[in-house]
Amino acid sequence: MRCSAALSLLALCAFTSAVTPSRCAAQVDEQTRKLSHDIFQQLIEINTTDSVGNVTAASEAMQQRFLEAGFPEEDIYLGGPNDRKKNLVVRLRGTGQKKPILFIGHLDVVEARRDDWTSDPFKFVEKDGFYYGRGTQDMKESDAILVTTFLRLKKEGYQPDRDLILALTADEEGGRSNGVDWLLKNQRNLLDAEFVVNPDGGGVDLENGKPLAMDVDATEKLYGDYQLTATNPGGHSSLPVPDNAIYQIADALQRLQNYTFPFELNAVTRAYFTKMSTIESGQTTSDMKAILATPPDEAAINRLSENPAYNSIMHTTCVATRLSGGHANNALPQTAQANVNCRILPGHSLEETRQDLIRIFNDPKITVRYVNDAGEAFDTAPDRKALPPTALKPEVQQPLEVLVNKMWPGIPIIPTMATGASDGVYTNGAGMPTYGISGIALERNDVRAHGKDERIPIESYYRGVDFYYQFVKALGAN
Repeated sequence: MRCSAALSLLALCAFTSAVTPSRCAAQVDEQTRKLSHDIFQQLIEINTTDSVGNVTAASEAMQQRFLEAGFPEEDIYLGGPNDRKKNLVVRLRGTGQKKPILFIGHLDVVEARRDDWTSDPFKFVEKDGFYYGRGTQDMKESDAILVTTFLRLKKEGYQPDRDLILALTADEEGGRSNGVDWLLKNQRNLLDAEFVVNPDGGGVDLENGKPLAMDVDATEKLYGDYQLTATNPGGHSSLPVPDNAIYQIADALQRLQNYTFPFELNAVTRAYFTKMSTIESGQTTSDMKAILATPPDEAAINRLSENPAYNSIMHTTCVATRLSGGHANNALPQTAQANVNCRILPGHSLEETRQDLIRIFNDPKITVRYVNDAGEAFDTAPDRKALPPTALKPEVQQPLEVLVNKMWPGIPIIPTMATGASDGVYTNGAGMPTYGISGIALERNDVRAHGKDERIPIESYYRGVDFYYQFVKALGAN
């Protein structure tokens, strides 16, 4: 399976030419532009964080739009495990000649503190050619694009050769109620499809406004959280001792910071660096070729690893994301904890990585426990590994090639390994090949997903609206 996937993806990479990139604006009429703007704004301004937000409110708002557009009630499903985490599934009926296509998009967003941001993260702000707000990159822009596309197709009376299914879901970013997982376990018939398109991955890379490549996520790293805990009897702060729980955690994290997981390439990342070596220049090109050699060049690996994006493609990465400790300002800490978040290369399990952390910390007084998506800690981790790469079906590859060459002439389509994680882990695991394909173009140095002042270029958004409308129509007309 790995070999066939690699061959398919390498064939996909062969599509490239040296044509000057198109700089034209998106071909979106004013009515569509307004519709997609209003949907985008509506979604951004509904807080869907796990702590205080409400995914159901966003699902219900989109449900109302579909009902008003004439989608039959029997083709719309709203449901979930609780009142705050209801998912929306909408079906656009086709001729039934082929099995359906499923499009997935998560409605929840990462937490955002008003004090950290220049503007209110839950207000849709237009400024200096950008739309700002939590979810503008991850991934309410794509949710809005998918909703807009389905509404346009319904209005046109478009009938594809198969049903098109849209699932807008909860808790991809964390929480106890992952929507795709819940739907597969409780309403599997609503999601059954030949393959899945997930715009929470992929997209067009820009360098100073110039399109470089269209990325298609063909595999992804495995997500894992681990809880570090140090305990001791504590005592009066006027009598410090070396055996301090906070110091123990700090020492362990210092060891982790200084550690680099082994270099590895797989079929997808090898194809990625092969193609990127023809796009980059100078030392970077030389280094990419050198890491593909047998044996790979260590100096080249080290130089490329200075770039966080390339480093995360070549290595498992683990980083501290949360700290807590102590119980009083005038007492030695009795307990200190840290959360370490790992993104694990395919082929390695959650438990294997937990054992790696224990070895790296090299401190028997620190316990390392696995933390699941619901925040529950366990003494051991599952033996689960990332799924193998997904071979790109011709009925996806061919229309994608045509459309990319039309909208961004000359750029290659490159298979990528997502260094984050997505709901594709659930749909792939359910036997439905899943492809991370986005029509959004972003500067490589301006990726703000999960970060402060998240934003998207306005024209990039509307080009994404145009891209997905044409792409979905092409997928439904094979």
